[in-house]
Amino acid sequence: MRRIIVLSFITLDGVMQAPGGPQEDTDDGFKYGGWVVPHFDEQGGQIMHEQMTKPLDLLLGRRTYEIFASYWPTHESEWPGINSATKYVVSSTRTNSLWDNTVFIKDNVVEAIRRLKQQDGPDLQVHGSGNLIQTLLAHDLVDEFWLKIFPVTLGTGKRLFDKGTIPASYTLIESKSTPSGVIIATLKRAGDVKTGSF
Repeated sequence: MRRIIVLSFITLDGVMQAPGGPQEDTDDGFKYGGWVVPHFDEQGGQIMHEQMTKPLDLLLGRRTYEIFASYWPTHESEWPGINSATKYVVSSTRTNSLWDNTVFIKDNVVEAIRRLKQQDGPDLQVHGSGNLIQTLLAHDLVDEFWLKIFPVTLGTGKRLFDKGTIPASYTLIESKSTPSGVIIATLKRAGDVKTGSF
């Protein structure tokens, strides 16, 4: 069974919108695009490289896919294996692409993703894809989070854990911090929320 792993840059207050640049996602007048850049250091880059060069396929929303497809086909030296990986793209509007190994998922999205998880193959990494992540969370389809938590709050913007998030417990598998103060945390799904009292 394949795992779905969400890799996400988030702020201390959970914002994931437009980490990489000012024009990446300006929905709702978001003006802080590129907020990871001042805090991204060599160690953070090395960790990202290690995570992204594991055996993988990609599960992406349309917007993230279009950003990736405009860059990675001609920059594979920066992400070895990205072109040969299968890119599963959830989109209600797109049905074709020039980027090799792209498969579009249009109908019965949740069931299609459940079937993907049951297949043999590498893990499915989710990058960006905020709307898709909300669907995955609402249907308990995320197995692990590989988070990079940046020392900044924005107060506004699209959040990783938004309205569709179900109550769930996670186990911290690994954590470390970079010289610039980014917390790298790997969390694995661990059943229902448990409560108690003091």
